[in-house]
Amino acid sequence: MIRERELRRQIVQFGRLCYERHLLVAMDGNLSARMADGNILCTQAGCHKGFLDDEHLVVIDPRGRKLRGKGNPTSEMAMHIACYEARPDCMAVIHAHPPLSIAFTIANQSLAHCVLPEVVLTLGSVPTVEYETTGTQDLAEKIRPYIVEHDAILMDRHGAVCLGNNLMDAFCKLETLEHTALITKTARDLGFVKKLPPAEAVKLRSMGLKRYGGPPAAVARADELDAGLPEVCMGCDGCSAPSPTGIGPKADFSVVRVSSEAPPPGVEAIVMEEVLRALQGS
Repeated sequence: MIRERELRRQIVQFGRLCYERHLLVAMDGNLSARMADGNILCTQAGCHKGFLDDEHLVVIDPRGRKLRGKGNPTSEMAMHIACYEARPDCMAVIHAHPPLSIAFTIANQSLAHCVLPEVVLTLGSVPTVEYETTGTQDLAEKIRPYIVEHDAILMDRHGAVCLGNNLMDAFCKLETLEHTALITKTARDLGFVKKLPPAEAVKLRSMGLKRYGGPPAAVARADELDAGLPEVCMGCDGCSAPSPTGIGPKADFSVVRVSSEAPPPGVEAIVMEEVLRALQGS
């Protein structure tokens, strides 16, 4: 178990990295780590993560009561406590405001689709949790069900929360999330996003859970037919709205959605075949 002095150094380091990597600005975001005695070391409320120092850190007990340090613990402490309560394996939590990832939630676009193999290996899919007021117990309760099987979660209009077995692990997941958003947006700007075939997505997720681990509840599903992946990775495009699990309703071919983007060659024929099959079956 890492000693408190080292944890303090790491929180300062990764807080500054989050700022330098444009994952948060000004007084945004908060970081925490679970200590050997079960207490939690966290950033205080109202401190700039780009200029973080040891004096900006506070020690609280597992219920959120302040034990040591100047100022008050972060206003998002309920979110961090929910992560530690739901996941005994979690040792660090980073909440940040990655701009592109947040933009996806504002645009009502999900990042739960299985597109990049490295992301499926390490994160699986990323759910978007419905909007709730920041800094409240209601928000903490809103994300609690998704913490069980996910290490990276998006909150509508608000930001991301990433869990790790240490601060480096949580930070890497946060970076991966924003990098995925950048690649996905770039692909959409170019005209089209190719999803992984369902069988390959399941293969990758199962391999990743066995090789790299993950949430215990997710690891337990590694050998299931869908390896715990959402329906959006199983061949259903769902809808553009990111539901709490990232799963939308089945596609309705009776409604034609017009897009200004030109599809790649051959897509028109495939779509028409799907429409005809749907009409014949109705």
